[in-house]
Amino acid sequence: MKTFAGLSLDRPRIMGIVNATPDSFSDGGEAFAFDDAVKRGLQMIEDGADIIDVGGESTRPGATPVGLDEEIRRTVPVIERLVNAGALVSIDTRHALVMKAAIDAGAKIVNDVSALTGAGAVDVVAKSDADVVLMHMQGLPKTMQDDPSYKDAPAQVLAYLQDRIGVCEAAGIPRNRIAVDPGIGFGKTVDNNLDILRRLNDYDELGMLVLLGVSRKSFIGAIADEPDAQKRLAGSIAAALFAVEQGVSILRVHDVPQTRQALNIWSALTDAHA
Repeated sequence: MKTFAGLSLDRPRIMGIVNATPDSFSDGGEAFAFDDAVKRGLQMIEDGADIIDVGGESTRPGATPVGLDEEIRRTVPVIERLVNAGALVSIDTRHALVMKAAIDAGAKIVNDVSALTGAGAVDVVAKSDADVVLMHMQGLPKTMQDDPSYKDAPAQVLAYLQDRIGVCEAAGIPRNRIAVDPGIGFGKTVDNNLDILRRLNDYDELGMLVLLGVSRKSFIGAIADEPDAQKRLAGSIAAALFAVEQGVSILRVHDVPQTRQALNIWSALTDAHA
């Protein structure tokens, strides 16, 4: 049975999203942001999340980067509190210094939207016992949705991730510590996203461990004609279950209890017909 960061993958797992960023909270107060991030993470564990993914820099389309010290200041105290509460924690960052600080604080997974291409990132993970998620992104968050272009998006994304796995293995990160994420919505059109989702079984056939984030993504809004990201839950769960049917092991989500309920029903139905 495959495992990831010590977590058995005998069933689909849920990674809950905790954004320790000012624009993620209704009150601009610093203390409120910290307390709310911790509270959200603990609630997600209670609701059925297996991993909590803590991020201190928004990577949504058009987002502006923040300084490394600020990113560390936002994330490390949250990670420490969640780890002390017994949570399995992931750090969502592109930066080696933040990765190192988060790992030192107890994070067991590095979730990098830039697939460890940043200076020193591969080395930090290789020298640690942390597992890693390598994501595909065309361009940078601030401009990635300006004009994404591919000849064959599913094939190109898969080839890129295979190449990044090779780089990591050459640096001493074993294959069983690596998961990949095709990066839905990161430098991709609606059609690109749909094509990639339809061919997720390509990863499973190659024995690759896949984490996927479709929760509240803009392609769901485009298809469902729903501009409000908060109202995309049904579409998010539909896409998530489609992905699980094709072998995706970990779902990165905002809405943990609803996703857990959907997976429990899916598991009961599929087990009954096994």
